[in-house]
Amino acid sequence: MKKMPDLMEAIFDACYLIFDLIAGILFFVYSKGNPLFILYGVLTLTLCGGDAFHLVPRIKRAVYGTNDKIKRQLGIGLQVSSITMTVFYIILLFIWKLTFPTLTAPAWIEAMIWISAIIRIVVCFLPQNNWTSEEGNRRLSLIRNAVFAITGIGVILLYAISGNMYDLHMNRMVAAIIISFGCYIPVTLWSKKKPMIGLLMIPKTCAYMWVIVMGLQLLFLNFFKRTPTRRSLSI
Repeated sequence: MKKMPDLMEAIFDACYLIFDLIAGILFFVYSKGNPLFILYGVLTLTLCGGDAFHLVPRIKRAVYGTNDKIKRQLGIGLQVSSITMTVFYIILLFIWKLTFPTLTAPAWIEAMIWISAIIRIVVCFLPQNNWTSEEGNRRLSLIRNAVFAITGIGVILLYAISGNMYDLHMNRMVAAIIISFGCYIPVTLWSKKKPMIGLLMIPKTCAYMWVIVMGLQLLFLNFFKRTPTRRSLSI
């Protein structure tokens, strides 16, 4: 018998993926060649595509039940989404540069983001992660998520530096990233022992949707108002 919480999670995951897909299309349709919004479109579809590898098997498991094939798909999907989420933060770095062209990212922060991101991606490719087994590899999990946190801190620092420059309210990106990591880290550390902690993935996902919504707000502000703000968006 299917459990209602599992079905509700499946509906939430499906809505999230559909939201990302629609948002990505909107960025490309209304970008009018603006590299900032094209990059937002790439960011959104990277998020959607990477998470789909993990969430689609979860939806299938909720609807049809689990089996060895779905367990393997979940493991591979977790690996793919771990890599694409790292790329997500690298893209956020470039979005920051395009949004605030008059600012220069401190070299040490940019190095912090790049080095930690590369290390995480390399670690994610190691077969010792045992992605498709339920045991996984706790040591490598700690390593890859520790360096991922460093990547996130680097991006947080950039958006903290820019603050509310141009009255774009992009300083809210700081809160969104902190919420996402605050929910994600407990799940990676303790969800296998305490499955209920996995519910934190819902606010974590909402935080990423918030990041996309911020981009959509900039998109439609730029598209409809044609105010001096438009010049601040590196056009």
